[in-house]
Amino acid sequence: MAGRVTSFRAIEDQFTAYLGDIVYATMTTVDAKGRPRARVLIAVWEVVDGRPLGWLATYRTPVKAAHLAVNPHATFSYWSPRQNAVAIDTVTEWVDDLDVKRHVWELYERTSPAGVGYPLGSYWRGGPADPDLHVLRLTPWRVQVVEGGDLRSRIWRADEPD
Repeated sequence: MAGRVTSFRAIEDQFTAYLGDIVYATMTTVDAKGRPRARVLIAVWEVVDGRPLGWLATYRTPVKAAHLAVNPHATFSYWSPRQNAVAIDTVTEWVDDLDVKRHVWELYERTSPAGVGYPLGSYWRGGPADPDLHVLRLTPWRVQVVEGGDLRSRIWRADEPD
């Protein structure tokens, strides 16, 4: 059974704990024909003005870029063998601003929440200005956390007042 929460703060601790435990997400996008494509990756999340905000350091592959050009929505799914889960429905946006890339680089370096990031320099040796480093801003419109012990679910939506 799902329960609605009107403030992200009501699920923030559980959200942070589960992401820190699970680390890897399955990102799903859809192509122009509505067919889903999933890939496993590590996004980083922060809370800005009481709302979640995600970032993905990534390569701008032709498939990912084509999918997001047609439909900027993506879902990030986290699951643990204890049945704890988080589903984050987002709207994505490519961000090329160097200051934003530096911020995202630092988030990955700080591993926020604990255990979620990794050193981006392993993939992008040129630092935040590396031309192969691309950043996706992930603006959640819906977040669902599921507690594995009883499969109780709580849902926050961006369109509900904080």
